[in-house]
Amino acid sequence: MKGLTLRRIAEVCGGSYVGKTEDADREVVSITTDSRKAEPGGLFAAIRGERVDGHDYIPSVFEKGALCVISEHELPEAAGNYIQVESTLDALKAIAEEYLEQLKIPVVGITGSVGKTSTKEMIAAVLAQKYKVLKTAGNFNNELGLPLTVFRLREGDEIAVLEMGISDFGEMHRLAKIAKPDTCVITNIGQCHLEFLGDRDGVLRAKSEIFDFLRPNGHIILNGDDDKLETITEVKGITPVFFGIGKENAVYADRIEKKGLDGISCRIHTEKGSFAALIPIPGIHMVLNALAGTAVGLHYGLTLAQIRAGIESLQPVSGRFNILHTEKYTIVDDCYNANPVSMKASLGILQDGLGRKVAILGDMGELGPEEAMLHRGVGEYAGGLDIDCCICVGPLCKNLAEGIASVNQQIQVVHLENLQQLLQQLFHFVQKGDTVLVKASHFMHFEKVVEKLSE
Repeated sequence: MKGLTLRRIAEVCGGSYVGKTEDADREVVSITTDSRKAEPGGLFAAIRGERVDGHDYIPSVFEKGALCVISEHELPEAAGNYIQVESTLDALKAIAEEYLEQLKIPVVGITGSVGKTSTKEMIAAVLAQKYKVLKTAGNFNNELGLPLTVFRLREGDEIAVLEMGISDFGEMHRLAKIAKPDTCVITNIGQCHLEFLGDRDGVLRAKSEIFDFLRPNGHIILNGDDDKLETITEVKGITPVFFGIGKENAVYADRIEKKGLDGISCRIHTEKGSFAALIPIPGIHMVLNALAGTAVGLHYGLTLAQIRAGIESLQPVSGRFNILHTEKYTIVDDCYNANPVSMKASLGILQDGLGRKVAILGDMGELGPEEAMLHRGVGEYAGGLDIDCCICVGPLCKNLAEGIASVNQQIQVVHLENLQQLLQQLFHFVQKGDTVLVKASHFMHFEKVVEKLSE
């Protein structure tokens, strides 16, 4: 890993190196916090978690040939080199910042309340038509996940597409310090993490911290259809590029046509010309993702043909509107996370499915004091849709069920207290030929519902 010698690592994280003098100028080949992934020549960082303490695994990583470990306490019996620090997490952030500086490759930083991951996937798919791209994997978008993503970069990579997720003020500032993005993309400002951020204005302030470390000649790409983002007119002398459905945006779309669960088509207009594209994942939000990908692609020199090819090559991510076809059901696996905006969007797309439309919905977390009202609002929205059955799971989803019943008596509505009850009764509610949407916040563990339906 370029520039990451043990000596330099100790310097940037303010640690004390204890070990062989001849090893101090060796570069590490990898950095991990997972002892199972420790390898010869690698660095293992011991993280103290709620249930597991990485320090307990230090002897085993030395047995695997690790060159060094990072520890928060002295290791007099250590079988190898180590760097002692006050905070392993802070050390990892400092090392990641240094490593990214050494690589000197462009960074696209992506944040927003909804659609970060699907936008990240779209932008990466577009840029991959011209560059070797490394993108955030899974949910590695927080203060631990971002450094671990950065550590996956190698000298052959030409651009990094980094998702940045937060739940409180100050977090984005710290993430931006690591990433120092050349391009900042914000998808929208929604009702997420209101428990900590208060309201949408608070969300806007927190997300806008991504600009704190924007490169001097950087680039800002924003959703111009979002009433909060459209208020951003200039940041550090940089004028944003807006994308959206509205024709007032620099990159916009028209001729939008739903293709059921097979996707959605549109025509995308830019200052370089226009082109038609079939986005292989359904939902109007995917048009917005394609527009964001187009704006980024244009900035990095892609042709319209390359951008179209990238859009049409997009592959779904497990747990994020991934459509699974089994012998009995069409399953819309959207169980990774949920908030009121994304829940409504997914319910809207469910209407395009074949057969009976069944929604299996679970509680949404971190919505603050208005959580009951927000759940009921989703229910009232669902009551106006063409769906047949809605199974609502969890104490908060009782409000969602009541919301549906208040506006539509024709939809079958069931409320269950917890996941266990759902798994026990699941096949009482679904039948062969159904299209089934599975969606909830991650803590509900609805991936188990997808697994059971897929059996």
